[in-house]
Amino acid sequence: MTTTESKDRIYRSPAGIAGGVLLLGLAAWLGIDAIVAGDGRTPWVALATLLLVVPLVTAFTLRPAVSANDDRLRIRNPFRLVVLPWGEIASLRSGYTNEVVTKSGTKYQLWAIPVSLRARKKAARRESRRAAEPSGDRSGRGPGLGGLAGFGAGPVPEGPVRAQADQIMDELRELLEARETAEAAQGQVTVRWAYEIVAPAVAGAVLLGVLLGLG
Repeated sequence: MTTTESKDRIYRSPAGIAGGVLLLGLAAWLGIDAIVAGDGRTPWVALATLLLVVPLVTAFTLRPAVSANDDRLRIRNPFRLVVLPWGEIASLRSGYTNEVVTKSGTKYQLWAIPVSLRARKKAARRESRRAAEPSGDRSGRGPGLGGLAGFGAGPVPEGPVRAQADQIMDELRELLEARETAEAAQGQVTVRWAYEIVAPAVAGAVLLGVLLGLG
């Protein structure tokens, strides 16, 4: 989803990507229309707004990603890129957000793996239904499951039912447990600011503030 050259498992939020594409499309449509058809200061205001909005939307929707291999966990959040060797990670926590805690006590949120309380409740209901069914009647075709002609609740999965984000966190915890003492998984935590996002957003904000200040 081998050592230092092991293939990365990459996790992203499909809903965030879809929302980002829609927002960017809407911003481009309105902004370009204002630049082309506007008069006076309007095109400049539209340009400054695009310069501010596009990087921010990209940062919070398209940019976030988490990748993991045998040596390290790489977190790409809206404004920072964090690389954590497994040996420096103390725990992976799940609550209202998913986060990683280093041995020094620093916490980093996993933006690309958002917690969905709705998905957790749905998984809990499915788990309750699975637990209530006799072990020999979990195909979804027995009485009371509405399996007649293929209609109904569908098959009940074997094993505990978990929300997708929680499943991903379980995978990362297993990888942490397996690799935290490996020699290749030791090193320093590195953090780099995403200047390619910050710089244009700040420039857009300053330009927009100047234009609005001029009236």
